[in-house]
Amino acid sequence: MSEREKMATGAWYSCLDEELEEMRRAARRAVHQHVTMAPDARGGMAPMLRDLFASVGAGVMLEAPFHCSYGVNISLADRVYMNAGCVILDTAPVRIGAHTMLGPGVHIYCAEHDHDPARRAAGLEIARPVTLGANVWIGGGAILLPGVRIGDGAIVGAGAVVTRDVAAGQTVTGTPARARPG
Repeated sequence: MSEREKMATGAWYSCLDEELEEMRRAARRAVHQHVTMAPDARGGMAPMLRDLFASVGAGVMLEAPFHCSYGVNISLADRVYMNAGCVILDTAPVRIGAHTMLGPGVHIYCAEHDHDPARRAAGLEIARPVTLGANVWIGGGAILLPGVRIGDGAIVGAGAVVTRDVAAGQTVTGTPARARPG
């Protein structure tokens, strides 16, 4: 099995693989186009980035700058909005539901690195998907860790670090993120 296939199936893989590096280069070219195109020319997102993503719904808007690892694992439903400085390290599928908004500087991470220093130095990691439901609001500077699911209508407060699932309609804040009373 190739390292790309291992990554796609959720097995341990080496991120130092040449095929994966070429995919990251393609993503960097698409991100560069998005960041450097005139806003009126790029519209909601640059063409290379739109073509790279797994799917893009109607009315999606990604402010620049934006960064992703591969792009091919990102699916955006209708009317998703990402403010400036968002980062998606999409080693696994990242699905963002309709009418979901991400504040500035939101980071979504899918990769977990091995805890053993020698294996980590060899580039071993495992990818876990991240899913955001519909009508979710993620406050500026929040970080979503690998494997989390954010339910429909949930709110993640600015600066929160989400380490576990957030139920539909729930509001979480803090580091690590916890349900807000009331």
